[in-house]
Formats: sequence, structure tokens, C-alpha cells
Amino acid sequence: MSVTEAGSRELPPTSLPAVRRRMTPAWAWASVLVAALIAAPIASVLVTALAPGGAAWAHLLRTVLPDLLTNSVLLAVLVGLLAASMGAISAWLVAACAFRGRGVLEVALLLPLAMPAYVCGYAYVWLLDVAGPVQSVLRDATGLRWGEYWFPEIRSLPGAALMLAAVLYPYVYLLCRSAFLNQSVCLLEASRTLGHGLPRTFLHVALPMARPALAAGIALALMETLADYGTVQHFAVRTFTTGIYDAWFGLADRPAAAQLAACLMGLVALLLLLERLSRGGRRFHPTTTRSPPLRPVVLHGWKEAAAIAACAGPVLLGFVIPAGTLLALMLQQGNPFELRRVLPFAWNSLTLAAITAVLAVLLAALLAWAQRLHPSPVRAAANRVASLGYAIPGSVIAVGALVPFGLFDNALDAWMRATFGVSTGLLLSGTIAALVFAYLVRFLGVGLSSVESGLTRIKPSLFSAARVLGRSPGRAVREVELPLARGALLTAAVLVFVDTMKELPATLIVRPFDFDTLAVRVYNLASDERLAEASTAALLIVVVGLLPVVALVRAMRRH
Repeated sequence: MSVTEAGSRELPPTSLPAVRRRMTPAWAWASVLVAALIAAPIASVLVTALAPGGAAWAHLLRTVLPDLLTNSVLLAVLVGLLAASMGAISAWLVAACAFRGRGVLEVALLLPLAMPAYVCGYAYVWLLDVAGPVQSVLRDATGLRWGEYWFPEIRSLPGAALMLAAVLYPYVYLLCRSAFLNQSVCLLEASRTLGHGLPRTFLHVALPMARPALAAGIALALMETLADYGTVQHFAVRTFTTGIYDAWFGLADRPAAAQLAACLMGLVALLLLLERLSRGGRRFHPTTTRSPPLRPVVLHGWKEAAAIAACAGPVLLGFVIPAGTLLALMLQQGNPFELRRVLPFAWNSLTLAAITAVLAVLLAALLAWAQRLHPSPVRAAANRVASLGYAIPGSVIAVGALVPFGLFDNALDAWMRATFGVSTGLLLSGTIAALVFAYLVRFLGVGLSSVESGLTRIKPSLFSAARVLGRSPGRAVREVELPLARGALLTAAVLVFVDTMKELPATLIVRPFDFDTLAVRVYNLASDERLAEASTAALLIVVVGLLPVVALVRAMRRH
């Protein structure tokens, strides 16, 4: 027998999956345990919601729930329409047209990703409210008093929708831009040959072909909309998130908060189901493999000016105006150099974000490599369950995390009192551990998708080659795949870090007593109409939010 034959008999490539299944180590099953822990808050919300409702729930069901449902649906519809319009039109213009400033605007359209919706809303309320500088200048210039002139009410449901759409449209822009660049040029040129201009080609050919990307971007924007608390609360719009917070703290009724959270989860699930069913059996991929690069159409005159305005408008609305307002407030009234007031909150935010990012990357790497090295339907399903948290609002996760923690703390305290006469108090509820757990449930899906995307670009043959050369599975991963996936791991850490810095609803509900983050500090000051004092902390959140934007820009330029 030759050496080659002996080697092939020792480790035949065709039997490698079977060997992996027979020799699955215990750590590979940890993905199932992690998925169970991540799903525990969601399950606890559903279980609690099935309990009979008390007087508070009956009152909410009769008086508040119809308004919560109506406002949430209307807000989602308005944000979806506005974000789809701004994102899809700007993506088509930068992909299919050539005009002055196109390269700068192509990158600048991503900047609103760094601006939390509630920070944007606070800036616009200060700018456009009755006592704000815009209306003050208007009254001084015209001599009119308040009530004698018409001015749009910023603190309203349409105002909140505009703020949310201004910072969420980049989800639609990113996905639609990629879809437009990858569409069949033959179809677009055939439309132009038949006499259709750019607007008709966009409406009748490009946009229908980009429907999956458009729907995915709108779905992401709507999930963020339904999860928002700071913006709708400041704009006096009652939605499910404000109802959950009021039931938890105002009525001190956790079952009622859980039942509202279950209603919100049902609304999110219905949204995703309707989008999936609306596609039917239609296909959206091109029918030819010949796909030359898309040749932009050069614009001149008023068409060029209109394209520049259509692309610059969302950037001004979602980033330049609110960031400039906050910067002016900080320099004039915010005591920008008195950092001792901000440093404790910044330290809390950075600590929580760093701990969550590290744990999220470790767990995401465990889940991703468990499925990669020992694939099975069970682990694949566990990974999908672990990713569900990103589609669930932070307020729902906060309620779901505190319910089991509260039951555990109460049961342990009762047992210690009965057995040893000692009270243990709250060991998990209202602690940093509970807050980090809520963050992990919320954002593990972000890290997992980034790691899995990075691993799909690594050829499995590299791992097999390392095994043939005598490396153990662990050494093969450490020496071959881990260095190649370093960029994906870093991207996952940055995304989780930034999302944790901006998270508000879960932090408000789960945080320990007298433990505030930058997001909570900004929310508390803005709620007291002290936006000038909140400007420094708000700008720090925006600066940190620029990190993933920089990563996206670098990825776009490499592409």
C-alpha cells in the first residue's frame, strides 16, 4: 500500500463529515445552551403574557391599547414610506448617474447611521419648538406673536416619523445601492432603448428587481422604529415601547408590561410574515450571467442640481443639522471642557459596551465555529434562535430578562430566609450582570451574522489541509481560520460596541439604581428640557457611532 493510499484511508475527505459527527465534542453542543439562554427572555415574556390579566391589564386593554396599536402602526407606515423614498432614490442616483459631488455624497449618505434617533429628535425639538431659535427669528422678523402664524408642530407623530426616517434610511440605501449595482445591465439598457428615461427605468425595472433588498432595508428600519423609546417619548407619541415602560414603572405591574411586550412581538412577527408572503413565488435574480459594469448616465443642468439636492437633503436632515445644533449648543452653553460631569457616564457606557462586545464576539465565534466544524440541523437552528434578539425591541428583552431573574432572586431569598434566616436580596435583578445579559440577547445576532459572513469567505479546504498536515481541529482553527477571520471578528465587536452605546430602552429598565450611561444621561437631561447640558454626552455617542460608518466606507471602497 502506498503512502498516499494509507493517508487517504486514515483521513478520507468524503468521510470527514461523518467523522465530525461521531466525534462531536461537548463544547460544540454549547451553541444549543447559548441559544436556550438567549431565548429565555423571549419565552418568559410569552409565558407571563399567557397568565390571566389583572385590573391594570383590563384598564390598559380598554383605554390605552387601541391608541398604542394605532400610533405604532401609523408610525411604522410613515417611517417605511419616508425611509424607502429617501434610501431608494438616493441609492439609484449614486449608482446610475454621474454628477458633481457624487463620490462625496455616496459616502456622506451613510453618516446618519451614527446619529441615534432620540439624539436627532432632541436637536430638532430645541431648534424648531416654540421657544427655539427658528420660531424666535420668525417672530422677530414678522412682528407676529405665537398663534398668529402657522408653523408645523414638531412634537407630533409625523415629526417623530420624520426624525426616525432621517436616521434609518441608510439601511435602505445600503441594500438598494448594492442591489442596483449588481442588477443586469442588459435589462436597464433595454428599458432605455425602448424610450424610457431614468425615472421610468427606475420605477418599472430597477426598483421591482431590487424588491428583496428594498423590503429587507424597510424591515430593518421598521424594527428599529418599533423598538424606539427615546424619540417617541420626547415627541409625546404613545407607542408600545412607552406603554411597556409606563406599565413597568408607572403601574408597577410586570404581568401587564409582559402582555404589552407580547403584543409588540406579535406586531413585529406579523410585519415580517406579511413581507415574506407578499413576495409569493416571484424570482428577482437576473436570467443571464453576462453582467458588464453599470455605466452611469452623466447629468447636466437642472437634472444635476435635482440629483445633488435629492442626495444632499437626507444627509443634511439626518446628520449635518442635528450634529451642528449639538456642536453649537456644546460650545455656547454645554461646558465642553468640564469633562468631570460627563466622564462617569462615559466610563459606564464604555465599560458596558466593551464587556458586551467581548462576550458577544466570544459567543458568536463559539456558535459559528461549532456549526462550521460539526454541522447539524440542531446547531443551525440554535444559531438562528440566538439571532432572534436583534428583531425584538429592547424594552421587550428587558422585561423578559427581569422576569426570570426576579423569580430566581425571590425564590432564593425565600429559601435562605426559611433555612438560615438570612436574606440574600436581589443578586441578579437590577445588576450590571442583568444589563449585560439583556445587551447580549439584543445584539448577539449582529455579531453572529458578521462572524458567519466572514467564515463563508474562508475555503473549507484550508482547514482540511491543516488537518492532513497533522494539526488538531483546535490548532487548525487557531493557526489558519482565526487569523483569516480577524477582520470579521473586529467588525462584529465594533458593531456590538456601538449598538450597546446607543441602546436606551433596555438600559432604562434593567440598569442598577443610580447607574446611568451616556444614553440615559442624555435622555434624562432632554426630558427636563436641558438639551444644552446634554449636548456634550450626545456628541460623544455620535462620535462613537461614526466607527461602524468608517468601517462601512472602507468596505465600500475595497469593493
